[in-house]
Amino acid sequence: MMVTFVSECEKKALARTRRVLDAFANRIGSRAWQTVITEDGLIAIKTLLRKTATKNTAVACHWIRSRSRSELVWIVGNRAQFDQQGIVPVNTTSKELIMDITTDKPNPDFLYANTHLQSLAEHLFAVGYVAEQLHRRLMPNQEKQSIATFVAGCLHDLGKIDPCFQEWARDPKKKDFVAEDGQHIDDVKFSFEKHPRHNEISVLLYYLLDHISLKLVNANHKKSIKHVIYWHHAKPFRKEKEKGFANYGDIYTKLTNNLKNISFIELLDKAIKLLNGVCTIDVRYRVIEESLLSKVFNADVDLDAIETLDGLLLPYYKKYELSERIEQYESQIKHNADNNIMRACVISADRLVSALLATDLHAHIKDGSLDSLVNEVLSFESTLCSHIEGCLNQFPPGERSNKQSEVSNQLTKARGVSVLAGPAGCGKTKIALEWAKLKNAQQLIWICPRVQVCQGLFDELISKDYFELNLPSISIEINTGEFKYTNQWNKQTPEKDYFSGDIVITTIDQILNGIITHNKVDTLIGYLNAHVVFDEFHEYINMPAFNLLFAELIACKQQQESAANTLLVSATPHYFYLKQVLRLESEDIVAMPSFNQRPYFVTFKVFDETRQDDTNPLYQSQNSNTIVISNTALTAQKSFIRNQHQENAVLLHSKFKKSDKQKWFEEVYESFKKDGIRKFEVLRSGPIIQASLNITCDYMVAEITNAEDCLQRLGRLDRFGVNKEGSVYCIAVPEPIHQGKGTGFAARFLSRMFTFGATKAWYQLLKAELDDKAVTLPRLYKLYEQFHHSDTGKKFIELDLIASLKASVKLIDQKVIDPITISPKKALVKGRAKISKNSLRGENRFVQMAICDVNDPGQFKFLDQYAYQMPINERDSFDNLTASKDEIEGYGDSDKNLLAHMKAKHHNIMGGTKAFKDFILLNEARDPELPVYLSYTPGDLVPVGGEAARHSYAIYYAVCDRQPIGAISIKQLTSNEE
Repeated sequence: MMVTFVSECEKKALARTRRVLDAFANRIGSRAWQTVITEDGLIAIKTLLRKTATKNTAVACHWIRSRSRSELVWIVGNRAQFDQQGIVPVNTTSKELIMDITTDKPNPDFLYANTHLQSLAEHLFAVGYVAEQLHRRLMPNQEKQSIATFVAGCLHDLGKIDPCFQEWARDPKKKDFVAEDGQHIDDVKFSFEKHPRHNEISVLLYYLLDHISLKLVNANHKKSIKHVIYWHHAKPFRKEKEKGFANYGDIYTKLTNNLKNISFIELLDKAIKLLNGVCTIDVRYRVIEESLLSKVFNADVDLDAIETLDGLLLPYYKKYELSERIEQYESQIKHNADNNIMRACVISADRLVSALLATDLHAHIKDGSLDSLVNEVLSFESTLCSHIEGCLNQFPPGERSNKQSEVSNQLTKARGVSVLAGPAGCGKTKIALEWAKLKNAQQLIWICPRVQVCQGLFDELISKDYFELNLPSISIEINTGEFKYTNQWNKQTPEKDYFSGDIVITTIDQILNGIITHNKVDTLIGYLNAHVVFDEFHEYINMPAFNLLFAELIACKQQQESAANTLLVSATPHYFYLKQVLRLESEDIVAMPSFNQRPYFVTFKVFDETRQDDTNPLYQSQNSNTIVISNTALTAQKSFIRNQHQENAVLLHSKFKKSDKQKWFEEVYESFKKDGIRKFEVLRSGPIIQASLNITCDYMVAEITNAEDCLQRLGRLDRFGVNKEGSVYCIAVPEPIHQGKGTGFAARFLSRMFTFGATKAWYQLLKAELDDKAVTLPRLYKLYEQFHHSDTGKKFIELDLIASLKASVKLIDQKVIDPITISPKKALVKGRAKISKNSLRGENRFVQMAICDVNDPGQFKFLDQYAYQMPINERDSFDNLTASKDEIEGYGDSDKNLLAHMKAKHHNIMGGTKAFKDFILLNEARDPELPVYLSYTPGDLVPVGGEAARHSYAIYYAVCDRQPIGAISIKQLTSNEE
């Protein structure tokens, strides 16, 4: 390829970059180079430039595609020196140019909502009205909440009467400025470090205007109004953190200190006049005698209330209180769900209205046509039902199909949210589709707990068994953090079409973005407007934060009552959680019986978990269509390595790089699905295959776990009921758990998962009822239901659930889900996605590691190669790896701290500047281009002492001739450590 390099470096960086570029390319100008080069050479140049990069470095690389077209490949250093295409600005001016002059001169006596010069009064009314109508359409029986949404919308931007904002909005040079997440005033001399934002001023004014009495809105809705006003923009990151902006008094002090030609009392008077103007529009627009808004706020302000502002905290984003009683969480879940809905309606309405020209907004209000904006958002027409009907007609008639149709009909009669309890292989996917058809679904959002479940479902729905023949006329979309495809793998979904498929298969993480982020809040509107299936919902119940946030999502749907259009699906519905947390009644749960009457033999193998030999059933050599499922990926890896030369086996877990995850998932599915190719005889896996993956085997070994996971794993054993002689389900039980003790690897793992108590009780029940006895699936699922309703079962399930809910409260109180924004002074080029600073699934970072060959378990070979290569083009995705922050830092053990080792050695190995702070490296590792190195190649270790410098806990990407093993520590490879 032919490339051109452009340097905009300054000071010493100019000489450094010239030396690098002169070594590889021909200089064709004082700041430009050109050459023909390979991809490897281009990567080498970028690596060398990054090693010496400083704040004065700025180099762009362009690929010459033809005589008339070039393409930006990458930028190293200061991106602000170039635009998004890598073009260098050649001149600047502070003078007013002809193209900047507008004929729409702003009126200094008029209040504006934005630089488009929308009338602030019209903007406030329009947002309030559109938000209210969105709420009324989505929540048809929540009249008072709809009114509260209208009030919140009409008050959300009240703080824009701030003279600083008005001065900025009237500036004609800002007319085409696109506001980013509430960052409106972008002048060099202005800083939100010392000045409150408009949403902060808005909530202060609302408190003072309506702190005494509420004439139309109750106390809970009043709290929600404050929440929506304050959180309709993400919280700004300030260097002083929350100092000076933590309570109403802080906002008042900061604001009054910055007011120059107007007093705070005059500002309040201006706010009242503005709201009276909004009320006038409301009366005229809706032709009513009195505005709803006028019944809410007091025109007479009690100025004594100002004295009470100090110490009065601003609204929390989410607030839960610790409790020993599950029922105490119900009202908190409901209140947070109300906040979610109202906030989503107001933010969505704000975006719709703000996108209009000032003249168009005025015309909408004059013509009474604001409802058309609502129709644009909520109208979704498709031919999904007819395609589902055609799909269902492919299935042969019979007793099983008749029962599935009967169950589908029963599910449609639920008063709100309904639950399908169906054992493995009963056709839950088909039943859910028939339910959607009977409910006249226009769009179906299928929500899964994990990416692997999404992959399995996407494969299933695009297959010949379902919609393969309909794919040209129906869109089936998978939308996860990793995969965004429509109708087939590798057919990328355009960003503008995300969540527009007739059937959207996604993870709960993507849906939760609607309630824990600002940018993707419109996801919640789509969720409320669609028919929804929660697949394998039981997985959220013991996951900290997820159990409460999932309950909020269900509470949102429950408020829609008969229009909830929501189906929860699981072979193992957590009856206790359904009743005690979601408050669902038994008649809302419909069971589909199993037609698999084949016998199963449940056996128990007690073992010493410190031994990794033939006495351990998880490590024993297997054959003849067998699946071995362990509680951790590590056990699966080590057992696969031990048996790699005597088994025709495949390994699947979560510690692969992205491309390997996809490839080996497909290999497993094709081999072990119904009528699969049987390329492999044995599958060794962690928990990722235990739910909703349509695969089967003749014999299974599974590590002891809670009742839900235990039966989910069983669902992969003779899934289609073809083994007439029966199938053996061997449950591997570590000695401490058999004795009822909480010691050992497995017990500690289950305790961390908040399932140890329930697992012990379930094991004791199985031992008493089933040991070595033939049993059918219907009997097993009946036993599961009895366990959830028995005194012993409920006791331990409740204790585990309370512990999990407490962990949820602590996690939420750490504000890991609060929407936070960092407002840059200059717009940056949009690059690859980075890891969010806030995550519910733990703090992960991008990592790099060297490759280790484990073909000979007794003698590993460290190769001069890394797990993945950096792509040349910035627009290409990384085939990357991630690891948890705890794993990188050694879980608090200094001997295992790979970050400290890397910090001491990396600058000597890779060059560049030495990093002195751990948090700097961890922060940088959110970018895939700056991973933390968890191991080095032998060649890279030479400058720092060779093999002796290798960390004893270094993590390598293990491979063998058969397949990759994935990320694993050399310490774990050479010991019995788990």
